[in-house]
Amino acid sequence: MAIFKGAGVAIITPFHEDGSVDYEKFGELIEYQIENQTDAIIVCGTTGESATLTHEEHLDVIRYCVEKVDHRIPVIAGTGSNCTETAVYLSTEAEKIGADGLLLVTPYYNKATQNGLYQHFKTVADAVKLPIILYNVPGRTGTTIQPETAVRLCKEVENIVGIKDATGNISQTAHLMSIADGCVDLYSGEDAIIVPILSLGGKGVISVLSNVAPRQTHEICSRYFEGDTIGSMELQLKAVPLVEALFSEVNPIPVKKAAQLMGLCGGTLRMPLTEMEPAHAEKLAKEMKAFGIL
Repeated sequence: MAIFKGAGVAIITPFHEDGSVDYEKFGELIEYQIENQTDAIIVCGTTGESATLTHEEHLDVIRYCVEKVDHRIPVIAGTGSNCTETAVYLSTEAEKIGADGLLLVTPYYNKATQNGLYQHFKTVADAVKLPIILYNVPGRTGTTIQPETAVRLCKEVENIVGIKDATGNISQTAHLMSIADGCVDLYSGEDAIIVPILSLGGKGVISVLSNVAPRQTHEICSRYFEGDTIGSMELQLKAVPLVEALFSEVNPIPVKKAAQLMGLCGGTLRMPLTEMEPAHAEKLAKEMKAFGIL
């Protein structure tokens, strides 16, 4: 059984102006998501600026999220690293905290061969009992989990159950699902192609868009699963201009600006991420108004 089905939010981590985690606003964001039908919360992923969190902060943010959600919806903790030992540490600690699942990104910078990826993910999975979703995002990491490797992991490692596909390569995704024999829970990692991913057997999306449009993103998925593929497609196409604005600069710069414009939290980022360019911010606000969320 899939960890979740539908729209899971890759939630932002709000910061005070001094850069410390703003837990009060984080709690409000979590409640906003649950009230607006988000199907799962993915905490400390790329969108949550995990790369600039200390290990202590990383685990504190996961702990706060797990306790705040209190079993109302699944919480999936981003615990990947380019260091296998670190990924094991974060994953085992997240399991102790009470996360419902883990999201493991491919090792970045030092990278790995396909055999190295297999050994890395298997080593982490063997250290925990939680279900694991692999995160394939070559644009961030410089490494691609090839379909054959993903299927091998899902077939041979009991608690590796799925993949977040942020390759944007629909042909590769189709090949993955054609050889999976139903063993891979597929999630879109691209908000502009949720419906195409669902059409290939996807279980849902791990979404940036959901930070500011949770109900609409949930509905793209729910309508599809209910058989209203036309309605789902129409919502998807309506969201595309906003999605493009949300990725006009490096994620999560635009989505944090969008959350700030909506009054959900401050827009503070940790360097090397910097304030959104005025022209892009203006375009973002325009698309948010057109979408009806501003």
